[in-house]
Amino acid sequence: MRRYRVAFICTKNAFRSQIAEGFAKALAPDIIEPLSGGSEPAAHVDRLAVEVMSEVGVDVSSARPKSLPDEALGSLDLIVHMGCGPAKTCLNFPGVPSEDWGIPDPTGGIELARTVRDTIKGKVELLAARLRSGRVVAEPEFKLEL
Repeated sequence: MRRYRVAFICTKNAFRSQIAEGFAKALAPDIIEPLSGGSEPAAHVDRLAVEVMSEVGVDVSSARPKSLPDEALGSLDLIVHMGCGPAKTCLNFPGVPSEDWGIPDPTGGIELARTVRDTIKGKVELLAARLRSGRVVAEPEFKLEL
């Protein structure tokens, strides 16, 4: 089966995108070749990310925040923005499909960090299922226009 190169992107590459990359490596190594990066990488991965991931048996303690060069972005099948905020500062590359998961930056302590972790896990599982069915681009959300 083909593996899809997917980059998980957030501003600092210190929490959300690191968690998504960790889950992709742990839960979908057959279908996702994951990367992560940020537009303004932090100095280190957030300690809460390491802690909440260790609670579910995924080790991200050796991960390091980084940016992704254009060569890496250009070789992707999909860019997943974790939530860019109002400034829309996330990395993009022309011709590479992208989607925004709209996950908030967890700044409210351990319980919020766990909620964000669990949300990301579910989204990675859905992405893996979609890719296994051969669909890279998500179906547009149905909106009823009245």
